[in-house]
Amino acid sequence: MKSKIFEKIRPVLSFAGLILLIIVYLFAVNFKPSLFHLQTIIDQVAVMAVLSTGAVFIFSLGSFDISLGVSAGVSVCLGIMAYNAGFGLWGMFVVCIAIGLAAGLVNSLLSTVFKMPVFIMTMAMMTVLTAILQILLDGKTDLKIINDISGPARSVDNTWIRLAFMAVFFVVCIVLFNYTRIGRRNKILGGSAKVAAQTGISVAKQTIVTFLISGAAVGISAFLMITRSRSVSTTTGTSLGMDVMMAIVFGGMPLSGGAYSKISSGVIGSLSMVLLSQILTILGVSAGLSQVYKSVLFLVVVFVASFAYREKTLSRAEMF
Repeated sequence: MKSKIFEKIRPVLSFAGLILLIIVYLFAVNFKPSLFHLQTIIDQVAVMAVLSTGAVFIFSLGSFDISLGVSAGVSVCLGIMAYNAGFGLWGMFVVCIAIGLAAGLVNSLLSTVFKMPVFIMTMAMMTVLTAILQILLDGKTDLKIINDISGPARSVDNTWIRLAFMAVFFVVCIVLFNYTRIGRRNKILGGSAKVAAQTGISVAKQTIVTFLISGAAVGISAFLMITRSRSVSTTTGTSLGMDVMMAIVFGGMPLSGGAYSKISSGVIGSLSMVLLSQILTILGVSAGLSQVYKSVLFLVVVFVASFAYREKTLSRAEMF
């Protein structure tokens, strides 16, 4: 009974937390947020919300992928290299998407074909992708879009364009998750892999499709990162994977996935995370200490969120 009540009020709690953060932020800026601050928030939310919304599909399976941020970093690097090589703006976009899809495909194959535990798989992918990023940079601290051909890339450095990308991707994901077999099957798999298999759902095929959707999100977010910074470094995306996981949990996503998975968790959680970061920055909290505060809050949220269905979460460990 307590579990059912908790699941029903979960979306309200996440939304209430977002409202509270908005109020605290307004107090922090004396109810006079500057245009620059608002643009910064939207730019950061757009990148994280796209990546988080794609990750919701993975979370709905009762799984996770903490290598998404590093995948985005590699996509950014290869996208910039493609642009500098003369592929143009949309060529860069295609390269970003292709790298994201490739990373998602590799992860899904490791999970389904080689039966690797998800935690080990994502940790291994993080290590491999980090090494690839360092190799691509060839000892350099960063790589930038060449100034003399930066016109097209600079032209899309626009907050409204990033917001439009986020909105379109979110609408597509709502349709896929709520009104197609992809979302319905993900929720069934998140509830029970055995039940899904008995109903004729291919666990391997559904996992591959899910990771490919997340891979597309990686590519889009990488493109948005390029349009904003037009550079990449060895640290690009390194903390984004954990930030996405925290955002999804803050957005009300159940750790066990299943029927209570909500596509809105990605956007609500991302906005919450960005606002929290902005509040800590305004209060003068250092970047390192800010990460500590967010991590502690994440642990508290995870403990509270998993308390009502801890047995179900533990039994899902054999899913992959």
